[in-house]
Amino acid sequence: MTAQDDPKPAPRLEVRSLIRRFEGRAVVDDVSLSIEAGQVTCLLGPSGCGKSTTLRMIAGVEMQDSGEIYVDGKLICDTVFRVPPERRQIGLMFQDFALFPHLSVADNVAFGLKGARDLKRARVEELLNKVHLKRFIDGYPHELSGGEQQRVALARALAPRPRIMLMDEPFSGLDNRLRDGIRDDTLSLLKEEDAAVLLVTHEPDEAMRMADEIALMRRGRIVQQGAPYNVYTRPADKAAVAFFSDVNVLQAQVNGALADTPFGQFLAPGVPDGTDVEIVFRPQHVKLDFDRKGAGPLPTASTGVAARGVVQRARFLGNESLVEFRMDVDGALLKATVPNVFMPEPGRAMWLTVRRDRCFVLPVD
Repeated sequence: MTAQDDPKPAPRLEVRSLIRRFEGRAVVDDVSLSIEAGQVTCLLGPSGCGKSTTLRMIAGVEMQDSGEIYVDGKLICDTVFRVPPERRQIGLMFQDFALFPHLSVADNVAFGLKGARDLKRARVEELLNKVHLKRFIDGYPHELSGGEQQRVALARALAPRPRIMLMDEPFSGLDNRLRDGIRDDTLSLLKEEDAAVLLVTHEPDEAMRMADEIALMRRGRIVQQGAPYNVYTRPADKAAVAFFSDVNVLQAQVNGALADTPFGQFLAPGVPDGTDVEIVFRPQHVKLDFDRKGAGPLPTASTGVAARGVVQRARFLGNESLVEFRMDVDGALLKATVPNVFMPEPGRAMWLTVRRDRCFVLPVD
C-alpha cells in the first residue's frame, strides 16, 4: 500500500445531527461539524442561539435528544450509549475560570492529573512556564490578576493532555486591553498541544482572530461554515453580512437579470424577473468624492455610477471616521467609513461610489 492509499484518519471530533429540545422547541437543531487535531473552530453566533448547549452536549454534561458524537472515529455518545464526561479526554474552560481559592496555583493546575508526584510537578512547571506564570507556582488565585487567572485555568485544562478542548466565552471577563495578547498566547499554546479546539463566542473579532474555521450559528442551526475569509467575503445571507459589521442596504427589483439602483445596475443572474432583492455592502467599501459644482466622478467598471448624498453627521472612532449620508435620489441613509480623521460638516454634499466586487445581491427573505 502506498502513502496515497492510506485511509484518511478520522476527525479528532465529529458531531452528527445533534438535536436538543426544551419544552418542545429545538434549541440545537441538526448541528453537524468536524474538527481535526490542532484545528481551532469557533462556534459563532448571538446569545441564545444554542452555542453553549452544543458545547455541553459534547462535554457530556447535557444529553442530546438525537444525534451522535465521535472522538477519533469512536462513538462516545448517542441516545443509547454514553461515555461518562470524565472519560472523554475533553478539557473544559469557561468564562468564570472556576479556580479553587484554597489551592495553590500548582495544585490548581495539577488537580486533574494522575501519576507520580514528581511527574505531575514537572507537567505543572512545564505549563506554567509556557503561560509565563512559573513565578506564581506556589501562590494563590486571589493574588493573581484576571488575565493571570485565565492563564492558570488554561494550564489546568491542558494539564491532562486532552484530545479536545472546549472553551465557552473564555475571554469575556477580561479587560479589553488584555484580551488580544492573552488570545494570542492562548492560541499559540493550544496549537502546540495539538488539541482539537471548539471555541464558543459571540464576538466576530475574536472568531476572526483565533479560528481556522468559523461555524456561524443562528436559531439553533449552523447557517454557514468555512475559513474566516470565506465566511466574511462570501456570506450566506444578509444576516451573515451584518453579524460581522455595519451594512448598507439598497432595495431593488430584478428585470432581465439586472437590478436598478442609484449606483447603477447590478447583475442578478438566474433571479426571476420581478424578484425583490437587496444589494448589501459594508461602509468600508464606500468611496467618497467631493462635489464639483453638482458633478461627480465618471462611471467606472469597478465602482459603477456615483450617487450624491448630503452629510448628516460624522464621528471619529479612533482609527477611522464614520460618516452618514442622506441620499438625494431616494432619501436612504447610508454609512461610509474613512481611515483616520475625516469630519465633513453636516449639510455638505458629496458623491458616493461602491466597490462592485464587495456588494452582495441577495433575494429578500
